[in-house]
Amino acid sequence: MQRPSSTNAVAQPICARSQTTDGSRSSSALEVARGLLDRLFPEAPTGNVSFQLWDGSPWPDEKPRPATIVLKHPDSLSEMFASGTEIGLAESYLRDDFDVAGDIETACELGDTLADSKRGARFRAGCTLLRLRLQDSARALGRRLSTVARARATRHSLERDRWAIGFHYDVSNDFYRLWLDPRMLYSCAYFKSEGDGLGAAQSEKLAHICRKLRMKGGQSLLDIGCGWGGLAVFAAKHFKAKVTGITLSKDQASFASQAVADAEVSDDVKIHIRDYRELPDSEDYDVIVSVGMSEHVGADNLPEYFRKAFRLLRPGGVFLNHAIGDGVRARETRGRSFIQDYVFPDSDIPRLPIVLAAAESAGFEVRDVENLREHYTHTLRHWVQRLEAKHEAALEFVKEPTYRVWRLYMAACARGFAQGRLAIYQTLLVKPHACGTSNLPLTRGDWYRQ
Repeated sequence: MQRPSSTNAVAQPICARSQTTDGSRSSSALEVARGLLDRLFPEAPTGNVSFQLWDGSPWPDEKPRPATIVLKHPDSLSEMFASGTEIGLAESYLRDDFDVAGDIETACELGDTLADSKRGARFRAGCTLLRLRLQDSARALGRRLSTVARARATRHSLERDRWAIGFHYDVSNDFYRLWLDPRMLYSCAYFKSEGDGLGAAQSEKLAHICRKLRMKGGQSLLDIGCGWGGLAVFAAKHFKAKVTGITLSKDQASFASQAVADAEVSDDVKIHIRDYRELPDSEDYDVIVSVGMSEHVGADNLPEYFRKAFRLLRPGGVFLNHAIGDGVRARETRGRSFIQDYVFPDSDIPRLPIVLAAAESAGFEVRDVENLREHYTHTLRHWVQRLEAKHEAALEFVKEPTYRVWRLYMAACARGFAQGRLAIYQTLLVKPHACGTSNLPLTRGDWYRQ
């Protein structure tokens, strides 16, 4: 599948905050900038990323490359690299110190270079040589989390988790509708081939999950973190399930309830705004599913998360937990995180052994683990392409910095999954009967039987 092209063309330089009446200063600034780029990126002539300076001139040459960093003003490089950190670079993009034309996923190579501590130090040292005046370095970025917001409640308390979920998901249903598939599925699709469309791959993901759960007519299904209701409606329509879906997002619950009504499955699907911890232990379900929700639980709370699911599941029942985790090539991060500050506050993606240990400590038996990371790479590339194509339409519902947050985070995640720094695990767990039987067949053949 070809990578998407950005809608942001390079045709005309944008010189906001770059005008100067001093022609010699402007010329000197361009020379300093080119010299700094020569030192910071000696491999650029053979690389995939080029720069366009604020006067429209290219660096290192005019050779077409997949991605072009468009500098908006003479202080762009200082704003971008002086901190020597990935989040500093991301915040510079959000402030419009620079834009990305072409493939933003390729442009994320810049963040990879900053992850190297020696390279980061070189960036900081190089930027001190820029004799350019920094301006408005404390400009507000809109979505950045304030200290007050972070301190509003204990981390992963009921109150704070509601706020954290709302921060990400209650942005605008109309905004999400622009680039998600018609079912509004905001999780990894399942591609039978790289050329599959997003809608078809998302439908196949729902079928794949239901086959893994071995859904049967009349079974009760608990969907923890039901999102906009796509899986709940699918399970009710195609597998005759009785579904309870829970979410902490008011926008999602409203959309999901309408989707249930539109699909004429109101008798079989109930949507509630509720935390999983608030479900009474007296309720019990034949099967449980959680897709893209446990990342919000926190590693320290995973044992209780799985204990709660274990109590709610009937003996012989299965629980499918679909969640992002660190890949085998994950790198250690220190300090502030772009994802934490601008995208998913309080999110956590522990390594798989931590998740499995927490599940087993609750009494679950691990029966299958599938890593779908390549599928998430393809999914994210579809989302980025669709979002870029609807840039102008998106600005009717969100401001430019919010659009840039989503564009950047999804492109960076696509790169992370492609490189193996991120993984997406579907883990199938069973609650055995007291005698040890699991009610499971001997093979997985039924999962792939069409």
